[in-house]
Amino acid sequence: MASLSSTPSMEEEKEGSVSVQQSNPQSQHIAASSSTMDLPSNPSWFTPKRLLFIFCVVNMINYLDRGTIASNGVNGKKRTCDDKGICKSGSGIQGDFDLTNFQDGLLSSAFMVGLLVSSPVFASLAKSHNPFRLIGVGLSVFTLATAGCGAAPSFWFIAICRMLVGVGEASFISLAAPFIDDNAPVSQKTAWLAVFYMCIPTGIALGYVYGGLVGEHLNWRYAFWGEALLMFPFAVFGFVVKPLQLKGFSSVESKKALTPMETVSTVTDDSDASKVKGPILVGGDGISADELNKTSKSLDIHNILNRLSQFGKDMKVLLVDKVYVVNVLGYVAYTFVLGAYGYWGPKAGYNIYHMKSADMLFGGITVVCGIFGTIAGGFILDRMSATINHAFILLSGATFLGAISCFSAFCLRNLYGFLVLFAVGELLLFAAQAPVNFVCLHCVKPSLRPLAMAMSTVSIHIFGDVPSSPLFGVVQDHINNWRTTTLMLTSIFFLAAGFWFIGIFLPSVDKSNDENETQVSPNPMVDTKTLPDGNGDKGPAEVQGSNFRPPC
Repeated sequence: MASLSSTPSMEEEKEGSVSVQQSNPQSQHIAASSSTMDLPSNPSWFTPKRLLFIFCVVNMINYLDRGTIASNGVNGKKRTCDDKGICKSGSGIQGDFDLTNFQDGLLSSAFMVGLLVSSPVFASLAKSHNPFRLIGVGLSVFTLATAGCGAAPSFWFIAICRMLVGVGEASFISLAAPFIDDNAPVSQKTAWLAVFYMCIPTGIALGYVYGGLVGEHLNWRYAFWGEALLMFPFAVFGFVVKPLQLKGFSSVESKKALTPMETVSTVTDDSDASKVKGPILVGGDGISADELNKTSKSLDIHNILNRLSQFGKDMKVLLVDKVYVVNVLGYVAYTFVLGAYGYWGPKAGYNIYHMKSADMLFGGITVVCGIFGTIAGGFILDRMSATINHAFILLSGATFLGAISCFSAFCLRNLYGFLVLFAVGELLLFAAQAPVNFVCLHCVKPSLRPLAMAMSTVSIHIFGDVPSSPLFGVVQDHINNWRTTTLMLTSIFFLAAGFWFIGIFLPSVDKSNDENETQVSPNPMVDTKTLPDGNGDKGPAEVQGSNFRPPC
């Protein structure tokens, strides 16, 4: 090992910065911090606002898919026969594959299987791989899976493709919000989250309209192929741009740790040490290539076990956090209703009020109320002073009033009265989108944010909108009364308001700026080691010459 500490030759000086980073991770951390301080005011084109815009478009496409498969144009209707034996052919997915309401509702939730499995996996991988690259992987899977939905020859094929769509969404929903929270202005963090989550109702609403138009004028398959084309450039973007870094994750953690095998490779100046046939001398001891390979395999197993152990510890931290648990419980009940609304809403409106353009009406109400409600919730919380306690006050109040309005709307028999009350209810309910995610991000340390978002997503889907759509179908098949079934569903909003009301009285601390967290830089958008302007990596001389002074 003496060669590591010897003076480098003229030929080795060209790779001085790489050697420093490999041999001394602490110096790499200092270099990252000092380069941030000495950065000239020449920002990359990849600014925080542009990052927000890109993430908003991707989020909108994700939820466009959900609205598309729920639209009458794509989802369609099943084949029906009257008492005289006269049958009408079905349309869309339900008609082509002759699905029952239960199978139809199951199909809408099939993609959640992939999402539930993949979300915690992507969150854990963020500690050893760059989160920005992980988003690119997810968007690539989404693109291929939606194309597969359009080519599906059977129910089971499209169900599998829907599961893969969930895998594609998993990386994005777990990692996008922490990126936005890192780069938003301090006084507008909730407002920026509101803009991002505004794309949920907007995407679903546009999906209703898009699916209805494409299904009516072309074929439901073309709707999925269109989604794949829309997402493709963003999937490519995730790989070609230099990746950004999340707060709470040092650049050392985002790369492969230096293992003994890699140390051997550094000593011998051979990047392909595994191909060496003879013994390798390290400190006077001979190590054969076979022994080296065995060591590598044992290290891989050890790393996997360490990751599983760390995952278990992180999960324990989340489960004992009362603020996090109460927030997620309210979010589960809230999503249970919204998930069934999103899928069955157009059909319920058509059957209760005989709407001729149920897709257009529900789409219009959802997009308008979703945009204004979500943005209003974010800005109101910022004006109240964005704290966890104030977020719970806003969540419980808005959800309770929204539940009263929506419940009253479905009690009315007049279409126009229903539309007014339902619009007011959705306006209030969507005000919860930004505050509930603000609590998830700020009640945990920065390094736990991806896992907190992932497990929140897993919970709201596995207990929320995954079972709600098929259960609504089962209840409707049993009682055969759309109004009664919808009223039963809407009453669950009161449970959500109750959970969030409990949160008001829990002691809460904002941990988003925990000083014990290891960071690359206060603002990842100006980290020269990650921005795509190529001004980044500094050599050893620049590390020594910087103004950085480590704490005593």
